[in-house]
Amino acid sequence: MNNWATSQNIWDADLYENQHDFVWQYGEELLKLLRPQSGELILDLGCGTGQLTAEIAQSGAEVKGIDSAATMIEKARQNYPHLRFDVADARNFLVEQPLDAVFSNAALHWIQPPTDVIRCIYQAIKPGGRFVAEFGGKGNIQAIITALYTALIANGVIQPETLNPWYFPSISEYATILETQGFAVIYATLFNRPTPLSGAEKSLANWIQMFANDFFVGLSSQQKNQIINEVEKCLLTQLYHQGTWTVDYRRIRVIAIKS
Repeated sequence: MNNWATSQNIWDADLYENQHDFVWQYGEELLKLLRPQSGELILDLGCGTGQLTAEIAQSGAEVKGIDSAATMIEKARQNYPHLRFDVADARNFLVEQPLDAVFSNAALHWIQPPTDVIRCIYQAIKPGGRFVAEFGGKGNIQAIITALYTALIANGVIQPETLNPWYFPSISEYATILETQGFAVIYATLFNRPTPLSGAEKSLANWIQMFANDFFVGLSSQQKNQIINEVEKCLLTQLYHQGTWTVDYRRIRVIAIKS
């Protein structure tokens, strides 16, 4: 994978909300680790359409959501007009005053290089403040990636790994980056989280349409549909059971404190 790549994924906010609400529903568990308190200043980094930002706000914390996708921010503003949402890059965002916490769910595997992101987060947090995050870890969606590579090569795409937009680190790799930037890592875990998809037999195709657009840049709609069909056939026995597709998610979860 090219660790300096920037994802060109096209974010369909309506498809995200209607077919992929599991993203923020699973993120509610992460809020228990954040434990937002009334009066705290908190940033939701990679806020998507704002559901978890709104839950943080219910604690009485002063929260702002940022996301690099203008379509997501527009939807978040429609959903929660009383909250503040801005389009911003996680690698160079600015804050008006030091934060008590930065929270991020299911976003950091999209943003590279990770050193720039962590440096920016560190600078935004006040001493003693915390960084709480969950995202794809080492081995995440490995079955899907393998099937995608096979189908892409079979359809004439050379070196599909260079199109991969994702960053899925191990605990040791990510903890080392955090510590090098000045964080103290107080909690880190990597765990399997098989995730059933809604939408019956077309749900895997919808998932690929939502999250894997980078692999299809320059291809026709016919080529894209052909590749998706081949991926589905390849994964049928592995990820499709009793009428439901289940994505082979593997997540990393961390809590780090600014020294």
